[in-house]
Amino acid sequence: MAGIRTENKVYEVGMYCRLSKDDGTDNESASIATQKSILTDYVKKQGWHLAKTYVDDGYSGTNFQRPSFQNMIKDIESGVINCVITKDLSRLGRNYLDCGLYLEVFFPEHNVRYIAVNDGVDTLNKSAMDITPFRNILNEMYAADISVKIKSAFRARFQQGKYMATSAPYGYIKDPADHNHLLIDDKVAHIVREIFDLALQGYGIPKIRKHINKQHILRPAAYAAERGETGFERYFEDNEENRYIWGENSIRNILRSPIYAGNLAGYKRISPSMKSRKRLSKLPEEWEVIPDTHEGIVTQEEFDTVQRLMTSRRREENAGGFKNIFAGIIKCADCGYALRATSVHRRKRPDIIDCVQYSCNNYARNGNGVCTAHNIEARDLFNAVLADINRFADMAVNDEKAVRAIEKRLTETDHSRAKALEKEQRKLNKRLAELDRLFSSLYEDKVMERITERNFEMMSGKYQKEQLEIEARLKEVTETLNDSYEKSQGVRDFLSLIRNYQGIKELDATIINALIDKIIVSERETIADGTVRQEIKIYYKFIGFVGELHIIPTKRWAALKPKNCTVCGIEYVPNSGISKYCPECRERIRKVRGTEAKIRSRERNRQACIELSAKNDRLIWNSRKDVF
Repeated sequence: MAGIRTENKVYEVGMYCRLSKDDGTDNESASIATQKSILTDYVKKQGWHLAKTYVDDGYSGTNFQRPSFQNMIKDIESGVINCVITKDLSRLGRNYLDCGLYLEVFFPEHNVRYIAVNDGVDTLNKSAMDITPFRNILNEMYAADISVKIKSAFRARFQQGKYMATSAPYGYIKDPADHNHLLIDDKVAHIVREIFDLALQGYGIPKIRKHINKQHILRPAAYAAERGETGFERYFEDNEENRYIWGENSIRNILRSPIYAGNLAGYKRISPSMKSRKRLSKLPEEWEVIPDTHEGIVTQEEFDTVQRLMTSRRREENAGGFKNIFAGIIKCADCGYALRATSVHRRKRPDIIDCVQYSCNNYARNGNGVCTAHNIEARDLFNAVLADINRFADMAVNDEKAVRAIEKRLTETDHSRAKALEKEQRKLNKRLAELDRLFSSLYEDKVMERITERNFEMMSGKYQKEQLEIEARLKEVTETLNDSYEKSQGVRDFLSLIRNYQGIKELDATIINALIDKIIVSERETIADGTVRQEIKIYYKFIGFVGELHIIPTKRWAALKPKNCTVCGIEYVPNSGISKYCPECRERIRKVRGTEAKIRSRERNRQACIELSAKNDRLIWNSRKDVF
């Protein structure tokens, strides 16, 4: 065995080579070959034995979970090698904490000598090791600097709206003329469109998944594999049928991705630091989005509606088959919780909607200590909303005067306020310009020594404070003005939208989600004349709240159709679906049945007395027999 003894020790050398990025050669990177050549020559000159060579080609120095590096650690622990050499210290790693741990703790504990040839680092040379921690810090600073530059370059490209992922998302292909631009994939875009349409109709993710799976459509991973993309075949090795089984996450990812509205989304998962391998997920509303980077498969309005529906907690259909078209829309006026649809099982109704009422979910879960019931009949809500939509639709089509009146009422306050804000905005901008001139003049006075340093600092601090206050107020005014302009445009957009729904007879989830943001339901109240009424506020898209509705809650029996009494034959309105008699006959029959019940009760009591008397007579007779 070749080797050299230093301090009576023979070195079995492990030669370690690393490069962060593969330079594109067929086999090993050119730099890896250079490292091998330098280290091999060094080992030969020392006359040591090269026990093993470890190569990590294409691995970052900030991460020590490299395959060959971990194999080297195992060989050290097994005693295969007792000396590690690298071309320079940065080849071992660029994390100064981990490098220090290996150099100062792990290697000495295992009697391993470490040498970085070009840096002159040798763990046997104590004076050279004194400066080694600073070398590690510099190596890490280099990695950190490279990381910052790469991230900056990626962010710049992202801000330009360039798509940088390796493969296009489902429903898109990369533009052959520009791989950073997306084009709609006509082969599967209709599937994406269908998924969004189902969501707009109120379908939940499980129901959409079931619908898509019935059509035997290739799932996104299978479709990617069919297009020649690698890394997906492992999902289908055991079962070919898996190619056509969509998962709920696939549906959810499509519905959540701003890509399908024509926007570029990024920074969904962020690493907390360069040293961490974890990437923490962010909520969809925290993603960074660049709008209008490519053609969308759905409109922005449809996408926003789906996001709101997915964010709301809702039940689309209860066990009785009732379709909750107001899911995610209807809220409690007092606590803000959603109102949930509940079946009232004691009712017998021909239409399922008449067997359902909405009530506050907070009250249902936590009792009247936190809120009240806010009950509203599903039929009442349906009729009120349908009538209000038809009212606005008829107005938008036929009554231009009423339209102008509503537009004026909704925007008049905003217009008058906007004028005042615009005046304030001009005044603030003028003052900022004056402050800029004052700063310039003040600095000139300081340079020319017309004022002292103390006075300059005092005046500049005063001006700077005023500048910051003006800029903050100017930002607030600008945002308020933008909101006002958007509201004026929103009225026109709303009237243009609602015209399409003139004369509708039925409501469904698609119509509700297209027109309404939310519906607020108040608790029932009894007014002075004893009438019970309930207030509903509908917040329409683009314009928000227009005016409250006051409804008279339906009595629970009023929804039933009249029927004929089975005794006298007259027509009457029943109290329940199982009613057979009119009120007069019911009262008469109740009295007759009550009398019969009393007779039966008295007869039972009389019979019980007779049996008890007979039992007592038997006991007395038996006692007399015992005496005689």
